[in-house]
Amino acid sequence: MSLTDTYTLNNGVKIPVVGFGTWQTPDGNVASSAVLSALKAGYRHIDTATAYGNEESVGQGIRKSGLPRDEVFITSKLWNKDHGYQAAKQAIDYSLMQLGIDYLDLYLIHWPNPVAFRDHWQDANAESWRAMEEAVQAGKIRAIGVSNFHPHHLDELLKTATIKPAVNQIFLNPSDLQPEVTAYNQKHDILSEAYSPLGTGKIFKISELQDIAAKYQKTVAQVVLKWSLQHGFLPLPKSVHQERIVENGQLFDFTLTDADMIVIDGFHGQAGLATDPDTITW
Repeated sequence: MSLTDTYTLNNGVKIPVVGFGTWQTPDGNVASSAVLSALKAGYRHIDTATAYGNEESVGQGIRKSGLPRDEVFITSKLWNKDHGYQAAKQAIDYSLMQLGIDYLDLYLIHWPNPVAFRDHWQDANAESWRAMEEAVQAGKIRAIGVSNFHPHHLDELLKTATIKPAVNQIFLNPSDLQPEVTAYNQKHDILSEAYSPLGTGKIFKISELQDIAAKYQKTVAQVVLKWSLQHGFLPLPKSVHQERIVENGQLFDFTLTDADMIVIDGFHGQAGLATDPDTITW
């Protein structure tokens, strides 16, 4: 396996098995340089969002790489204020403009239940999804999905969707396996993407992980990202440091034992838990 290996989504689109995350990466040279470093290190999957405020710089980094457009898988997301049919249509075009591209490989609804739509989130998601489906038909997006959705949010969406979500991107690491959500995803052939696969850095405080990493002569990050891959998840590690970016992609020359996988599965709550999407205040 390598960074260019792929999963096949439920619509046949191929997605590289590891993505490069850009959440909390500042706009400007920091973001464009990080993306360029990732592409030079062999990543071919870049994840951003309107809410990150760095789409323009992410696009610059991709262009600087000189790679053909069809060799880089690009994801962005619909922000909370843009729910609804017309607003979502405009948001898609805005992301394309900011990134400087003609199409997105994947576009996600970022949160299912923003505070501004709390009394009618079902209809808001359905209307946003309709705009996203139209964008697929128009060739602006290759695959559509969701983020932070729980089973009851997906059940509602599937009542009106004509295209099934291909991806559910969630907070997913050894501290929170979200078993109900990942089981639902698997049952419905929805890929579980892992954002904050390193628990926003908190995972490094788990001493048992340091022991496991030493055994394999790998970093804690490499062990946890490999754990994610061995579960069939798609991790999205994020860094702005070139050395770490390279390290986080070096995952394909070792395999965790079943016993170590079970140990790592047991770290629930030790590095934070997923945010409840029904009680967010944004």
